Amino acid sequence: MFQTLRDSNISAFQVSEFILMGFPGIHSWQHWLSLPLALLYLLVLSANIFILIIINQEVTLHQPMYYFLGILAVVDMGLATTIMPKILAILLFSAKAISLPACFAQMYVIHCFVGMESGIFACMAIDRYVAICQPLRYPSIITESFVVKTTVFMTLRNTLTIIPIPVLAAQRYYCAQNQIEHCLCSNLGVTSLSCDDRTINSIYQLLLAWILMGSDLGLIILSYILILHSVLKLNSAEATSKALSTCTSHLILILFFYTVVVVISITHSAVMTVPIIPVLLNVLHNVIPPALNPMVYALKNKELRQGLYKVLKLDINRN
Repeated sequence: MFQTLRDSNISAFQVSEFILMGFPGIHSWQHWLSLPLALLYLLVLSANIFILIIINQEVTLHQPMYYFLGILAVVDMGLATTIMPKILAILLFSAKAISLPACFAQMYVIHCFVGMESGIFACMAIDRYVAICQPLRYPSIITESFVVKTTVFMTLRNTLTIIPIPVLAAQRYYCAQNQIEHCLCSNLGVTSLSCDDRTINSIYQLLLAWILMGSDLGLIILSYILILHSVLKLNSAEATSKALSTCTSHLILILFFYTVVVVISITHSAVMTVPIIPVLLNVLHNVIPPALNPMVYALKNKELRQGLYKVLKLDINRN
């Protein structure tokens, strides 16, 4: 799609490629960041693969809640893999050039995965609401069919609504400047180089954020308000503690995810005295949650811990 788009508008582009400069203000020593970022990327892959192995091998985990967690693991690995190989290539080998179609494609995939992660968080909140507030109806509401339908809906929602972002970016007129003070092809970072009006790009991204992620966050907040209201009515302190414990890990990850999204939006709009901050936040936002998600769930969930123990015990026996 992007190659065709480029061919049809080739006269509009005065540059043949973009140059991703990396982290602004620290170009001379940014290569030292390659080691911690590489380790973080390996953690993302290994931890999420481990989660998928545990869910696959442990029959007791073949339940909708863990299916959502498995989908989240796939999305997390996809998001990190979309950006980290290129970032490491920039830091280690100064491979800063990226073609226009590749840049727009990366922009599209990043937005798709971030939207998917937001959507899966919303689905998991609904799962917890039904499990705690309507436990008797849980088996009939949260079924495998429900998981499939919501996943298909979230996939179509994001893949279709995100298309205008790279398409609109490709329509801009890039007259001369092609150096992007960033590690990845963000929509705002790329379109800021255009010589014509990019208002429509900013408006569409803002509307998309409010409609998609805003609706997801609203659904999550509503779900947890209802959960809290239901839990506070429980007579048993033990039952209350157990119900809240099952939601704690989910809330921690959600708060981090959406808080960083808001901070990134503010820092991109503001004139920063330290320009590295929004770039670093943007990179970490695409890597930290994928690294934290499996670890937090494994530590807070008894069934996952038991499954982890069984998988490790099997591996030890094989050796």
